[in-house]
Amino acid sequence: MNLSRRKALAVGGAAATATLLPVNFAFATPEAAAELINEFTGGSAEFSDGVELTAPEIAENGNTVPVSVAAPGAVAIMIVAEQNPRPGVIRFNFTEMTEPKASTRIRLATTQNVVAVAKLADGSFAKTSKTVKVTIGGCGG
Repeated sequence: MNLSRRKALAVGGAAATATLLPVNFAFATPEAAAELINEFTGGSAEFSDGVELTAPEIAENGNTVPVSVAAPGAVAIMIVAEQNPRPGVIRFNFTEMTEPKASTRIRLATTQNVVAVAKLADGSFAKTSKTVKVTIGGCGG
């Protein structure tokens, strides 16, 4: 193989750049998830038990974990995965014409708590969580 000086410099520069770039696969912390919930609730620390979260105890594949949430009287529901690279998974907004329940599939990087927070029509908040054990991670894990 004939490698010119220009090609060698290009390959060396690309390798140096690749090693200096930050890797963004770090997991979030429960504190980051709590901060996200704090933003959603406007700092409210009072939660009732009016939200129902359904998720499997064991997820064989973290790429497709089925979850469903329901909260009678909710205007919005947010799902947070405490240790995903980005803890905010999804937010559902409801109108008066829709029933406040939803189901979807989410990705989980590792075994962690999945938290559902509902904003109720009267301005109060409901919260619940469930631990999901992931055997094969879905977010690069």
